[in-house]
Amino acid sequence: QLRLVQSGGGLVQPGGSLRLSCAASGFSLDHYAIGWFRQAPGKEREGVSCIERGGTTKYEYSVKGRFTISRDNAKNTVYLQMNGLKPEDTAVFYCAADSACSVHYFGSWGQGTQVTVSS
Repeated sequence: QLRLVQSGGGLVQPGGSLRLSCAASGFSLDHYAIGWFRQAPGKEREGVSCIERGGTTKYEYSVKGRFTISRDNAKNTVYLQMNGLKPEDTAVFYCAADSACSVHYFGSWGQGTQVTVSS
């Protein structure tokens, strides 16, 4: 199993920004599609964004224009830059790796990080 280590997250006011990081340990992230998911209290986990091995990006409708996913292959890290955060973005965020963004279930997951948007 691939090891993913997340960092970032925290408490931010509405309209603020946060950047989440997902670093790979022991393998090259550029060989995998990396997805970001979130799970709010009492809700099912949902996909937020994904970046394919070739760099194509995808976004869930509610975050388009506010979130940006990117890769830094030199640092073996994928980022999720989140701007214009809203209270409804509050959730535990997870990164995950697999062969493509279209897979039904990603095989390797990070440990999760809490994002809380509140005044």
